Amino acid sequence: MVSSVVTKGNMGSRNAFTLIELLVVIAIIALLMALLMPSLGRVRQQAKASACQSNLHQWSLVFSMYDSDHDGRFCNGCSSYNTNDRRHWVTALRSYYYRDRKITLCPTATKPYDEGGQVPYGCYRGPDNVLLSYGLNGWAYNAKAADEAFERPVEDFWGGLHVKGVGNIPLFLDCLHAEGRPFDIDAPPAFDGQMIGFDATSNMIRFCLNRHHGVVNCLFMDASLSKVPLKHLWQLKWHRNFKTDGHWTKAGGVQAEDWPGWMRGLKE
Repeated sequence: MVSSVVTKGNMGSRNAFTLIELLVVIAIIALLMALLMPSLGRVRQQAKASACQSNLHQWSLVFSMYDSDHDGRFCNGCSSYNTNDRRHWVTALRSYYYRDRKITLCPTATKPYDEGGQVPYGCYRGPDNVLLSYGLNGWAYNAKAADEAFERPVEDFWGGLHVKGVGNIPLFLDCLHAEGRPFDIDAPPAFDGQMIGFDATSNMIRFCLNRHHGVVNCLFMDASLSKVPLKHLWQLKWHRNFKTDGHWTKAGGVQAEDWPGWMRGLKE
């Protein structure tokens, strides 16, 4: 009987983990987690990027319904950002998107600037207190008056969504403001995350956001969606007289060293 008890005790001790074995197992688990975390982070970012593109697809339906209801004429736009002026797109299209206000925010940019949100992951508080991390190509407006053109040439505005070359005309995309009206001479952000004052200068900075690993998600006027490399923004046809071969393009002679340091390694 004594021998039997001793044997069982020995078997029990052989089935238990020693402290060293436990530490080895913990170390292996920690190593695997360290290897998996970057992959999990990339998966999360990809999921958010896909959700962003899904939002823009919903916006293509919003713009299509508005266009159909207004005989192809877009709203006029205005220079007052924080009012319910019906000329501003946020207010003019309100009835088409307001029941699903989640589509106004890219999943990577949901914290308002006035609550500590940072570029490129913050969002703008627009008219009617709507939070926005997408913005309109303001040249789409049907601007007629000076306060609608916001110090821009009236003849450069598209006026509606039925124009030539719609496949290269950006309509709605990642943005740090409710809208922007870029010129081909606009310089890129001096550093990743630069925010300009909300004035009429260098509006391309509003769209040149490193929110999705060197690209922005863009809805074009023909309702197509695309990931646009940041350097390619200057090759899009923002307004009627926008030079797609301007200074910030290869055709215009831009050199690698002309780009700010943070953009030099980005895709051409």
